[in-house]
Amino acid sequence: MTRIPFPSMNRALVAILRGIKPDETEAIIDGLVEAGLTAIEIPLNSPEPFRSIEIAAKRAPDGVLIGAGTVLTVEDVDRLNDAGGRLMVSPNVDVAVIGRASAFGMVTMPGVFSPTEALAACAAGASALKFFPASVLGPSGINAMSAVLPPDVPIGAVGGVANEDFAAYAKVGIRTFGLGSSLYKKGMTAEEVALRGREAVAAYDALEIA
Repeated sequence: MTRIPFPSMNRALVAILRGIKPDETEAIIDGLVEAGLTAIEIPLNSPEPFRSIEIAAKRAPDGVLIGAGTVLTVEDVDRLNDAGGRLMVSPNVDVAVIGRASAFGMVTMPGVFSPTEALAACAAGASALKFFPASVLGPSGINAMSAVLPPDVPIGAVGGVANEDFAAYAKVGIRTFGLGSSLYKKGMTAEEVALRGREAVAAYDALEIA
């Protein structure tokens, strides 16, 4: 199956905005983009998620990847495409969902927790793998599984990952992270989110120096 490659990014950080509302989207997207984030995910269990995704997709400049998380059905993928989203993140491996998203040219990042799931996702054409919850597996667990995975499929650590965890994952070659509650929590102001975005970018950029 054709695989849409995960785009090359200076910072492979995915901002996860679970719970964001449409009327908050513009200001928060602006702040995160200004902070240096280049991939933003709005989970579908947020209020009016497709409306927020449409706002974000129109607001974000070229080179910033906007999409949805918690994508469970091909119908969700169709609506994501209609909203202008180019990133599809799911909590599981569903061949039909990955295939539909790939057919639209979307970057796909399904959730996996085992070598069986990871290899199934690769076979389905996933752009990247989302090891979730990464805090349970830890860098050593993900690293052990990576030995049997295709080297050209990026591995992302998501779930319980914060700025202070970057270095431990980077030591085993993981440079893609999904940031949820450490970056955004429901009810936070755009200024608070932007500040956390700048802190995450600074922590990530420090990895290149270490």
